[in-house]
Amino acid sequence: MKILTISYEFPPLGGGGSKVVQGLTEELVNTGHQVDLVTMWRWGLKKREISNGINIFRIPCIRTRQSMCFSMEMAPYVIMSIPIILKMLHGNKYDVNHTHFIFPDGLIAFIIKKITGFPYFITAHGSDVPGYNPNRFIRQHQLLLPLWEKIVANAEKIICPSKSIQSLILKHAKPNKTKLIPNGINLNKFQPHHEKQDRILVVTRMFERKGVQYFLNALEQLNHSHEIHLVGDGPYLKTLKGIVDEKHLDVHFWGFLDNQSKEIRKLYETSRIFILPSEAENFPIVLLEAMAAGMAIITTKNTGCAEVVGDAALLVNPRDSISIRRALMKVINDTELCTQLGNAARKRLEEKFGWETVARRYLNLFNHSY
Repeated sequence: MKILTISYEFPPLGGGGSKVVQGLTEELVNTGHQVDLVTMWRWGLKKREISNGINIFRIPCIRTRQSMCFSMEMAPYVIMSIPIILKMLHGNKYDVNHTHFIFPDGLIAFIIKKITGFPYFITAHGSDVPGYNPNRFIRQHQLLLPLWEKIVANAEKIICPSKSIQSLILKHAKPNKTKLIPNGINLNKFQPHHEKQDRILVVTRMFERKGVQYFLNALEQLNHSHEIHLVGDGPYLKTLKGIVDEKHLDVHFWGFLDNQSKEIRKLYETSRIFILPSEAENFPIVLLEAMAAGMAIITTKNTGCAEVVGDAALLVNPRDSISIRRALMKVINDTELCTQLGNAARKRLEEKFGWETVARRYLNLFNHSY
C-alpha cells in the first residue's frame, strides 16, 4: 500500500501526537508499505530526507518553538503544503491519504479532495477538537466551527484514540463517522526491569489543563523522601516554578528533553512513581511510556487517561490536590503496591498497545473502506 501522510507534528517537533505519527508510520514501513510524509520544517531540519524508511517532505514555514505551534504559524504551512502535495499526487498513485489533526492538516486534506477527489482519513489528537482544550483554542474553534464540521463531514472516517475524544466529535458529526483505534508504542522503548529509585516523575507539556499545579499543592503537606522531577516546556512553566518557590518545595525542573535522550530514558526506567494529573486528555503517550517502564501510575478519572491505564493505575479526581495526596501516600508507603501497579501497567501495554497490533487495525480500516 502507498500511503500519503499529512501531519504538521513530527519528531523532533511536537509532543505526544508527533510520537504517534512517527510510531505508526515506522510500523507501516516495517510491514512493507510505502509512506510519504508531509510535515512542518523548522530551522536545523532537512527539507527532504528518508528517515527509518519514511520519505519526509518538510514544508517551509515559520515555527518558533520546537515543542508547540501557534495558530498564526499554521497558516503559512497550510498555504505552502497544497501545491507541493498536488505535485506529489501527480507523480504518485497513492492508495490512502491518512491525515493527522483535524486542524491544520485536515484543512489541507479537505482542499486537496475538493481539487482532486482524493479521499482522506483523519486521526484526531485532542486540541483539534472543539471542547477538548477550551483554555487554549476556544476562540479559534468558535470561529472555525463551520469549516471544522465540513472537514469532518468530508472525511472517510475520523479515527479517535479514546471514547472521550469520540464523544466530543460526535456532538458535531454523524454516528457512523468515527472509528475507535488507540494510540500505540514500541514495546521496547523503555525497559521495566531496572532498579527503581524513590523518585516521582512528571512528563508533560506545561499547560494549565495538565494539572501539575494540583500535584505541587498536594506535595505541600506530604511527608515523603522521594525526589520530584518535572520534564517539559510550555507557557505555564513559569507559573509552576512560582508555586514551587512560594511553597519552598524541592523540585527539579528539566525543561524540554528530547524523547530519544539518555536523560529521559534514565528518568523513566529508574523512577518509581509517574503522575499525570491532567483534566483533559485524548490518549496521552506519556502514560504509555510510563507503562512501558513499569512505573506505578497515578492519573485522572473521566479522561482519556483512565482509558489508557484501565485498572492498572490509581485514579484521582481532576483538579483535586487532596485526592492526589491520598494516592501519593498509598504508593509511597506501600512498595509492594508500587510493584504490583508497575507490573500490571506493563502487562496491559503488551496486550493492547504495541504498534504491531494498532497498525493492523489501521490497515484493516483502510482496506475495508474502499
